[in-house]
Amino acid sequence: MLLKELGIDPFQEKFPWLGGDLQTLRDTFIRDQLLPATGEIIQIEIPSMPNKERGAGHLIAFLNRPHKSLEIRGVILILHGLGGSSRRSGLRRMALNFLKAGFAVLRLNLRGADPGRKFAPGTYSAKCDSDLKPVLVKAREICRSLALTENCKPESLPLFGVGISLGGTILLNAYSGLAHHSIFQNQAVLDGLACISSPLDLVECSAAIERPRNRFYQNWLLRRLVKQTIADPFGLIDAERDALIGRNNSSLLKVSSIRLFDSAITAPRWGYKDVDEYYEKASPLKKLLGDPYDLPNTLFVQSLDDPWVPSAALRKLSEKMGSYKPPFKVDICLSSRGGHNGFHGVNGCWSDEVVKRWLIKLAS
Repeated sequence: MLLKELGIDPFQEKFPWLGGDLQTLRDTFIRDQLLPATGEIIQIEIPSMPNKERGAGHLIAFLNRPHKSLEIRGVILILHGLGGSSRRSGLRRMALNFLKAGFAVLRLNLRGADPGRKFAPGTYSAKCDSDLKPVLVKAREICRSLALTENCKPESLPLFGVGISLGGTILLNAYSGLAHHSIFQNQAVLDGLACISSPLDLVECSAAIERPRNRFYQNWLLRRLVKQTIADPFGLIDAERDALIGRNNSSLLKVSSIRLFDSAITAPRWGYKDVDEYYEKASPLKKLLGDPYDLPNTLFVQSLDDPWVPSAALRKLSEKMGSYKPPFKVDICLSSRGGHNGFHGVNGCWSDEVVKRWLIKLAS
């Protein structure tokens, strides 16, 4: 139904990217036309982390505006996934498509991600609302500023969020955690939110990535996570260094899974008693099933053959949607193929096009 409304055919894989794994890995081997990695630098001050062991700092985001010949439809805040950054090729390809459609794009680097590693201590998590609050406030300021510059009516442009993989989880959690905050009393946190291949149940995703078939993926992610963690110019405490590489700074990783990394690093840094509490409280699924009305217009794009993020959580939400009464503002797009944040089809990246047309519809 949604695809028909958007004028898009169901997803078809493009040869030779057949199957979930090749769809997932395709951007590692192929370079599309991309948005330049740079843009107008936006610095956003953030507070100390919840455990107070790491102080305040600031995040780096890049703002890109559409061509002057285009009327600005709105501003899109894009968040990268686990181990990623604003420089990732898939994110920059998507951002370029949004720019060509008339949207301004704000690409955020989460705490600890390059190129902002040196500006803030610590690392991000799936629920880092205290970091996202100043980001969303700044994004709203940009919406108002661009509206004045471009003589737009009304006086503020709409603000949309797009999260790739864990970036979508972070935005879902931030919206839920900040929707009733006093600073957002007069305006919604976001006017729309799209999540591509986003984990809704972290316990389920942890189990999936630890399957033997996913050893390559997990090791790749772990290397990136450990690298950005030990590169922290503000330093690590002894317990963290011991958990990751030991006192002799061995190049061999001591943690063998993302769950162990989260147990040693993410959970304690963000104030959780253990990794189980972190996964429970940072998983959006329970909130979505219990109170689905406390959302902006939201789009979920997910494949059934995603090797990283099982589709079971989104299918649960889809099945329950039939019992919800209007107004209900969630669209779910489940494809049989596409891998994890892949969706490389015969006419380009299918998920990029779905999200773009969905946002154009919202902005109209």
